[in-house]
Amino acid sequence: MSLFALDDHDIDVRGVMNRKGEAVGARSVKDPIHDMIPLSPRLCMFIDTKQFQRLRNIKQLGTSYYVWPGASHNRFEHSIGVAFLARSMATHLKNNQPDLGITDRDIDCLEIAGLCHDLGHGPWSHLWDGQFIPKAIPGKSWKHEDASIMMFDSLREENEIDMESRDIAFIKALISGDSKQCRDEKPFLFDIVANQRNGLDVDKFDYIPRDSHMVGDKMNIALMRIINSARVLDNQICYDIKDANLIYEMCATRFKLHKMIYSHKAAKAIEYMIVDALLEADPYMQIAKRINDPKEYLYLTDDIMGQIEARKDIESERARAILDRIRKRDLYKMVDYKVVEWPWAEIFEKHITPKGIVEAARELSEDDPSIQDIVKTLSVEHVICDFSLMHYGMKEKNPLDFVKFYSKRHPNGVFFVFMYESLITLSEPSHAGRGVYSNLMPEFFAELLVRIFTRDTDYFGVIQAGYRLCLERLPSRIEDPTPDQLVLQPMFPIVPPSSRSLAGITPTPSPPVHDLPVPTTPRIFSRVSSFSRTGPGGTTDAAPFSNNNFTTVERSFAPPSPSRKSKRRREDRGSGQIFSHSKTTWAFSVSAFSSAAQILLLSAQASSKTDQSHSLSAFTSSREFCRSLTTA
Repeated sequence: MSLFALDDHDIDVRGVMNRKGEAVGARSVKDPIHDMIPLSPRLCMFIDTKQFQRLRNIKQLGTSYYVWPGASHNRFEHSIGVAFLARSMATHLKNNQPDLGITDRDIDCLEIAGLCHDLGHGPWSHLWDGQFIPKAIPGKSWKHEDASIMMFDSLREENEIDMESRDIAFIKALISGDSKQCRDEKPFLFDIVANQRNGLDVDKFDYIPRDSHMVGDKMNIALMRIINSARVLDNQICYDIKDANLIYEMCATRFKLHKMIYSHKAAKAIEYMIVDALLEADPYMQIAKRINDPKEYLYLTDDIMGQIEARKDIESERARAILDRIRKRDLYKMVDYKVVEWPWAEIFEKHITPKGIVEAARELSEDDPSIQDIVKTLSVEHVICDFSLMHYGMKEKNPLDFVKFYSKRHPNGVFFVFMYESLITLSEPSHAGRGVYSNLMPEFFAELLVRIFTRDTDYFGVIQAGYRLCLERLPSRIEDPTPDQLVLQPMFPIVPPSSRSLAGITPTPSPPVHDLPVPTTPRIFSRVSSFSRTGPGGTTDAAPFSNNNFTTVERSFAPPSPSRKSKRRREDRGSGQIFSHSKTTWAFSVSAFSSAAQILLLSAQASSKTDQSHSLSAFTSSREFCRSLTTA
């Protein structure tokens, strides 16, 4: 049984005629999320077209499929799910609030808009309009919604689907989520498919449970309860206050999906590799220019990867080499990462650049002979700075601050009482503040994930060193902090690090955070001061510009890679592997072993002379044994 039971009269099951004069009947599809989805003959006319069937060849999660093999679902099934939910939501509102005047024509347009809202997605979904097009055609303002409108027109015209001009304009406006395009339509209907008010729409109602289910981490969301909770008040869709926690959980789940699935480091590395390959192939394959022609865009899908690989010409050699690395899992490597609070996001995006990292690495090499040779060949092409903004749906703001709620005792939102012989409004649909559904909310509902990648693992260590030098110098670049940055001060006071702390001595505990005075005027940061945060027990750590201690490697470090087995030996990369057969590494083992023996000898000084004699004898034997290994 379908999650949302639609009566027979809710869907027009009468057959319609296609352009060839053939009857098109109703049918149903089995969906892993919504179970049985009924498809009207009218909707089938849009589904059974080349423009819509194209979505079968575009992965919903793009390169995440390379990390989660189960994430093989496409834009095709997602679009059918959105169409189904759009009809379900509109039908619910029509049946429960007849006074809204929702017509069958409104519901049909909403369903078609839900079906066609992703027609314009390019290869690997958001990789196309988020990364490739901005690099291939710099300065061009283009997004997949633009292509959805183009492909919708092409679908309708090529397949001779008869529609009124008023309906066509309405569907296009619904896809864009812009009510200003059709001011004579009901404003609240624009909250259903592409909600620009708070982001709470049936698009999210489908992809959040679908994506989590397909990656094998199913997140149960009470979709039927949320949709049945919807009511139109003040010309916008509102929800029962009892369901505020469900909606908040959905927003939090969106954030979790972006952080754990969509922005996985391997998926992101493959994204950059595919973009590099497309940019290499674009000059002779003219890939980017196809976005302006619906007949060419029709065949622009994930299959473009196979088209590049199948070429034999010399021009495609570089592109094919990059794609070959993906097949062999020889990916770009993540050198370092850091999660940055929202107020500092712009600072990082502005000052952490490939050019700055390369210049910093060269500066470090002047005093470090071990990396001078490798830095000579380091260039900006070896460095990738990735900035992934992750949020609950409205960037730094709480999405629920833009959602209105009502009480079940007053479903119409407004009730009146007589006070002092006057009729006074006592309640109306309003936003839910802290203390109504939760107090466990962050100061900012967004954060920036900063990651540094390298295209060549030879430069792994030096790129990290250069990045960290840039990170160290960031405080000196802040002269006039923004109000959002100042907001953090009462919670995380920015103070110079203690010299005693730097020397390894526990500093004197600082006063509790709540006892610290809140600044009444904006503080001007010194260009030489260091930013640090008061942590548990009054200790301080350098934040938000501290290093990630879990990723630290030596400057000469280079990880193993399938493509570099014959390039350099591990000992040349300063790895110090104990099990290497080179004398250099055996010497390293001797040094480490001798140091350990010396520590044991010193620890025995507090013991008896007999114990000391045994320790000295063991140390001498161990040292002689290690020396014999180096000459073997």
